[in-house]
Amino acid sequence: MMVSTTVTRLSFLNGEIVLRYREDWRTVGYICVTTLLLITQWNLSEFQPLLYVWALFMSVSVAVIAHNHNHVTIWTKKPLNLLTDYWLTIFYGFPAFGWIPTHNMNHHKYNNRKGDYTLTYRYTERNNLLTLLSYPSISGYHQQRPVRDYLKHLWSNKRQNFWFCISQYTVLGTFILVALWLDWKKALLFVIIPQQMSLFAILIFNYIQHVHADEESEYNHSRNIVGPWLNALLFNNGFHTIHHHIPGLHWSKTPEAHEQIAHHIDPVLNERSFWGVIGRIYILGILIPHFRSISMRMRRMHAVPT
Repeated sequence: MMVSTTVTRLSFLNGEIVLRYREDWRTVGYICVTTLLLITQWNLSEFQPLLYVWALFMSVSVAVIAHNHNHVTIWTKKPLNLLTDYWLTIFYGFPAFGWIPTHNMNHHKYNNRKGDYTLTYRYTERNNLLTLLSYPSISGYHQQRPVRDYLKHLWSNKRQNFWFCISQYTVLGTFILVALWLDWKKALLFVIIPQQMSLFAILIFNYIQHVHADEESEYNHSRNIVGPWLNALLFNNGFHTIHHHIPGLHWSKTPEAHEQIAHHIDPVLNERSFWGVIGRIYILGILIPHFRSISMRMRRMHAVPT
């Protein structure tokens, strides 16, 4: 499948800002809204619950934007992509380069097979509320190793890239320290909690997308959320099988590409609703075994040869 690029140009201050895909105006809009929400909440005299809920949702979108930008950079101009990396670092809560060793070089290579630092079955084959909620901490802990190894590699082979990565740590740390110095309560509420929400949410997505799928199958290695709401709000993040097949495919192209392979995917892995999955497997499944998921990998491993 060929991946095409639609370049959108905008004249700005006698220069030219160039998006790779015109659909990323939505991404730029999300970036602007997220920034304005932080500034607005910080300067309000009273806490506004609805604004805060909106900001927490935007923090989830930051994680998705970080993932998308990591695969297909938003801009054709390198300086703009570097600035976006710094923005993502600040709002995501972890240096943007971290996606390279943990996601590009590892997760996409192994895809929930042995060797993947984001394994969903590292300690247990069970899939319940406890494994769901504990997964982000476990996965986050194990992902520190490839980050360290990557930095060591850059120090030995690409010193300029190494310092760029270190600069992301510096910018993130400085941003948090300045926020804490200005007002530690606001920093905790409007900076640190949204950052943790962003990090937590993307790992929850990864868990649900892979748990109890069959990592050895060509098409049944991932769970997809194919309903309209999540994909409309979060840049088609629900189409995960096709993302593993074509990691460099822009998020705007994934629904059409998913349709071309959907008939190969076990219907049980094409879910209509993210919250439907949460409610059925992790809430109703506590008391009603019928609603629990069945591990495709265990079914494959225990299958009787014919």
